[in-house]
Amino acid sequence: MNASRSPRRLLITTDAVGGVWSYTLDLARALSERKVEVELAILGPAAAPAQMASAAAIAGATVHDTALPLDWMTEDAATLESTAALLATLAWEREVDLVQVHTPALVGSSAWPAPVLAVAHSCVGTWWNAVRDTPLPEAFHARRDAMAAGLDAADGVVAPTHAFAAALRQVYGTRRDIAVVHNGRLASARSERARRGVLCAGRLWDEGKNIAFLDRVAGLTPSVPFQAAGPTQGANGAAVELRRMEMLGTLSETGMAEAMGAARIFASPALYEPFGLAVLEAAQAGLPLVLADIPTLRELWDGAAIFLLPHDESAWAATLDALHGDDAGCRLWGERAQRRACTYTVERLAAAMWDKYRLMIATSAADRVDVA
Repeated sequence: MNASRSPRRLLITTDAVGGVWSYTLDLARALSERKVEVELAILGPAAAPAQMASAAAIAGATVHDTALPLDWMTEDAATLESTAALLATLAWEREVDLVQVHTPALVGSSAWPAPVLAVAHSCVGTWWNAVRDTPLPEAFHARRDAMAAGLDAADGVVAPTHAFAAALRQVYGTRRDIAVVHNGRLASARSERARRGVLCAGRLWDEGKNIAFLDRVAGLTPSVPFQAAGPTQGANGAAVELRRMEMLGTLSETGMAEAMGAARIFASPALYEPFGLAVLEAAQAGLPLVLADIPTLRELWDGAAIFLLPHDESAWAATLDALHGDDAGCRLWGERAQRRACTYTVERLAAAMWDKYRLMIATSAADRVDVA
């Protein structure tokens, strides 16, 4: 493949309220090492000053705090379409070689100046299918329809796991190719502190994380301290009240690394988790993983984690209580998790995305020649 097909400047969309932010910054840092300029378009609630500073520190990155709505905070098709149109305008203005949107729902019907790669980090249709046992409410149909249209209209689609790609095909009925690129994460320094307690982390307010369940489990194991890191209220108004766990709040990267270093076990009873960066961070820190037995987590951590059904409070309480008192067991499962985490690196993520970018740009150029 000709080197001229390599990307020179990319527009990447992101949000500042979840794991997509960490994913985007790690990817942008890796791309900067390949001399790629990244136009970083932030949607949704404004990034915190520390977040903005981290983004601005990436060589070759230009940050656009667009204040455009996130797809999961939008209920009408017109707003989604206008958001896509404004992002397309930004792509034209910045003369990018390729656009990477963080959800297919943002592809819309606009004329983009470059091929569009849609990375499906999560979506309302698969979330609802995994968390609720009822039909999708009509208020969410516009988002579902935009997601389905974007899956078909994007020049390329990427999912973070095979299991999530299968869920996308099942929910939206698409037959198109969906490439799977596992996420990666820069590892923080490992702590040698004495460890105690069970830690969970993420968007605690998200019902799909099933943290209220873990709070009830904490009530069954009074000798084991539980901690939860992350926001309890979402930008969409969702909230969770946790009474038995120590709340750590929303932590910085350094704060999260310290919490991982002080904990003895990481637990995630998630009903819905397309990848789970917090699980990866815990594994990198050498924490034994106790996870919900759902297809995505099983795909990533089979053989390296203890799996339990996400509704069995007694099983979770007994397992966490026993493992917390088992030094050898914690060491065994922690080492297994840490070895597996070594396969989910930012370098592998960036290399896979780089190949995808080059192929899409080359294909787009060939299509233009054919049309001429």
